[in-house]
Amino acid sequence: MSTSPIVLAYSGGLDTSFCVPWLREKYRRPVVTLTVNTGGIDSEQAESLERRALALGARRQLLVEARPQFFDEVIRHLIAGNVRRGHTYPLCVGAERGVQAKILARTAQELGSDTVAHGCTAAGNDQFRFEMAMRALAPEITVLAPVRDESFQRREQIAYLAERDAPQLPQGGDYSINRGLWGVTIGGRETLTSAGTIPETAWVLSAGALESPLPEEPHELEFEAGLPVAWDGEAMQPVELIETLEAAGGRFGIGRGIHLGDTILGSKGRVAYEAPAAEILLCAHRELEKLTLGAGQMRVKDTLAAVYGDLVHEGKQLDPVCRDIEAFFDSSQARVSGRVHLALQPGAVWVRGVESPHSLLAASRGVYGEKAGEWSPRDALGAARVMSLPGMLHSRVAASAKGGGGDA
Repeated sequence: MSTSPIVLAYSGGLDTSFCVPWLREKYRRPVVTLTVNTGGIDSEQAESLERRALALGARRQLLVEARPQFFDEVIRHLIAGNVRRGHTYPLCVGAERGVQAKILARTAQELGSDTVAHGCTAAGNDQFRFEMAMRALAPEITVLAPVRDESFQRREQIAYLAERDAPQLPQGGDYSINRGLWGVTIGGRETLTSAGTIPETAWVLSAGALESPLPEEPHELEFEAGLPVAWDGEAMQPVELIETLEAAGGRFGIGRGIHLGDTILGSKGRVAYEAPAAEILLCAHRELEKLTLGAGQMRVKDTLAAVYGDLVHEGKQLDPVCRDIEAFFDSSQARVSGRVHLALQPGAVWVRGVESPHSLLAASRGVYGEKAGEWSPRDALGAARVMSLPGMLHSRVAASAKGGGGDA
């Protein structure tokens, strides 16, 4: 039996907390917990995670900073594609699992470990995201999933930890909260059915925001080649900018939603989410693209974005087709530069206007609804006649067929 440490992907929630003592007792091997910071972990939370992991029996708790990597490898493509699952959900959590799996595999190899573990259940999507990535990156490493493979229920895990005087879970374990750079998901008893919403106190970033609404705030967001680069004239690196938008939008309750969709297994699933930064960025970026891209670019990009969103959701980010789609996204963003004037309002972001040196609106000599530009009124008349031809032909055939039927 191997004596190398088991490297556990650790979030500090119920499932991964349970895994620490269970793995130690079951396999009689040391457990090293690994937290990959893809967002939502400050210094205080990092210290709390370490204290908790060590109190649960971990030999070491490792924290790897991965927010810039998460942006470079994933988020920038989600912005470029304006990716939303089910037309609403911006993949705020789950998209980072591929990055986390890469770092989990690399850490295990660096520690000389032949085994990693995660706390995913049999009913969720993350088990596939982690394991598909792990098997592609390091097929020689064994992957353990105690909660899934042993069918442990939440009440059993809570009782198991209580028997060992483990530290109390935040919020008593009533809600499953996942937080990353792109947003937060919240699961609880209310999301197990389709009828209701979570209570106001369960929101993580915006609790109470809509009960005492703030007055509207004007802001300006700037993009260069599709990437966000400045907020209200202040240049920022992507991670800092996203975190700034999260704080600003969270105060207004922007980006709240409950996503109902299809799981990787094919069943339906439901989860509450908060993604204020994603909501602001996607709304602003989409409007800037309308000004700078042609209709064909937008149409093809929308089609590819739907495919890309499915691939990311299903944990297939290592598939070469993702690199192909990302190459198209990158090409499409060359002229998506400019400023977006917007206002933050209770529960919504309002895009007031956009401007760009690559404006296709400004490039035309015509004025929509007002006057012709590069064409004459006679050109417009001819174009209208030509464009109506398919409809005329179909109507002619329909009338002929109807008449022929009458003769019969």
